[in-house]
Amino acid sequence: MTSRNFSPSDSVILGFDPGKDKCGVAVMGLDRQLQYHEVVSSSEAISIIGDLYQKYPISLLVMGNQTTSKHWKQQIQEQLSATVNIILVDERYSSLEARDRYWVMYPPKGLTKLLPKGMRTPPRPIDDIVAILLIERYLNRLTQ
Repeated sequence: MTSRNFSPSDSVILGFDPGKDKCGVAVMGLDRQLQYHEVVSSSEAISIIGDLYQKYPISLLVMGNQTTSKHWKQQIQEQLSATVNIILVDERYSSLEARDRYWVMYPPKGLTKLLPKGMRTPPRPIDDIVAILLIERYLNRLTQ
């Protein structure tokens, strides 16, 4: 994913979908332009989030509000900085929505195209797409 130069007035949001084994991370501007997304191992997640804070002008970290969110929030604040601004967002049904979004972002090719939508399974983890959706859910809340 290409990154661009940011001016100090630019602001981006980091989406984080924490998990036991793997996590999704995404960086999106307030203009909804996606700058970065990746699935990373849980053991590397906080280090990668720290790297993203160095690379992008992140103003906010948006994270799902389910099972492990309190633990992850505490860990991020302890290891990165207590000043990291974290907002929890409702992540119900985000995995199902991410599955559909995967096929919008990466249209099926070959025989996969012939399968009914509900039978298609993305060929890779989609935690990064969940992170994208969490940012979008937050931004949608702002505009309602």
